[in-house]
Amino acid sequence: MNIKIPEYAMRALRVLESAGFSAYFVGGCVRDSLLGTLPADWDIATNALPEQVKTAFRGYTVVDTGLKHGTVTVVSDYHNLEITTYRIDGDYSDARRPDSVIFTTDLHEDLKRRDFTVNAMAYHPEQGLVDDWGGKRDLKDKVLRCVGDPEQRFKEDALRILRALRFGAVLGFTIEPKTEAALRQKRALLMNISGERIREELVKLLCGKNVQQILLTYRSILGEVLPEIRPAFDFDQKNPHHYLTVWEHTVQAIAGSIPSIRVRLALLFHDLGKPASFSVDEKGIGHFYGHPELSEQAAREIMHRLRFDNATIDRVTALVRYHDYDVVPQSKSVKRWLNRLGEEGFRELLAVKAADRSATTHKYENLSVIQLTENILDEVIAQKQCFTREQLNINGSDLMDLGIPQGKEIGRILDELLSLVIDEKLPNQPALLKKRAAALWRG
Repeated sequence: MNIKIPEYAMRALRVLESAGFSAYFVGGCVRDSLLGTLPADWDIATNALPEQVKTAFRGYTVVDTGLKHGTVTVVSDYHNLEITTYRIDGDYSDARRPDSVIFTTDLHEDLKRRDFTVNAMAYHPEQGLVDDWGGKRDLKDKVLRCVGDPEQRFKEDALRILRALRFGAVLGFTIEPKTEAALRQKRALLMNISGERIREELVKLLCGKNVQQILLTYRSILGEVLPEIRPAFDFDQKNPHHYLTVWEHTVQAIAGSIPSIRVRLALLFHDLGKPASFSVDEKGIGHFYGHPELSEQAAREIMHRLRFDNATIDRVTALVRYHDYDVVPQSKSVKRWLNRLGEEGFRELLAVKAADRSATTHKYENLSVIQLTENILDEVIAQKQCFTREQLNINGSDLMDLGIPQGKEIGRILDELLSLVIDEKLPNQPALLKKRAAALWRG
């Protein structure tokens, strides 16, 4: 077996060896290499103590990222490499991080503390693979299995429960029975995990190729960190447009969408307001009046709790708010949406709507309308049609040249001109725009 290691990572390994220490590549980079995918990071484990690592890399940029737990980050050719001393973890009283660590010179002791067998392998270009726990076999069999006692692994760090689901979704692995039983039994420990850590796992999980199976099979575990989804689980929509429960519809829509995190987050949240807005008419048909607004409110609260950035929160909640709006395959309507959301945002909205409709009984009729709208959108963009103030062939200085005073009136007139251009009632031509601006000013 020969793993291809980038030069900057190999150089770091040799620096440690030249200083008299042993060192191995460990964890995700070994796993991904064996899977034939390009690792995002190359982590190194060594018997050198943190201060010895820093001495060995004198002349490099070295950051004390986790000295208490034996980790420093070395910058090699603009790449960050985490270098961690072999260690044995103490007790985990908070189900998040060890209270203490004991540094060791034994690589095998270090591998014992890791979460899953597929992450508990080490590799050296001359000495080969160290695989104490059968990680290579589990990779081949596509099985996710804890190292040692799974209950103990999850008690040590409850985030490993979500990591198991994430690996199941991303890698398409099945979770072996003892590991699955333990993650269900210990799921309440997730209450100890910070919003930021939950967010990172959720984002990766949602874009996994096996997301549908994971969301359906392990919904009770996800409900520990997202209690707002629980009312959707078995909710019968009692509507001829829907043959699935709210949760089944949500999951099918996510699985059928493009792997964009904003689109998939919007789909995860888009129908959370349905149970609270449910009503039945005299024919026994279910309706959900006002559910987009309730779903938007829930989405915003969840995303703030999970510490998403404001730009992502604003975009996702807008997609949730508008997901049930009709889109009309006409250039005027398309330009209105472009003015409201921008090109990227409107394309995301169409993706949300397509995925939402694909999980209903009337999907083909609705999808044809969305496709027509996308075709018109492509034409509007290709022809550089006007849908923003910046694209108008007139600006505030031109209006002041007409004698219109600086202030709110400038903005009002520009907005009226833009509305007329978008609605195709006025050509986007300087002379005609100036003439109409003067008329709007004189009133």
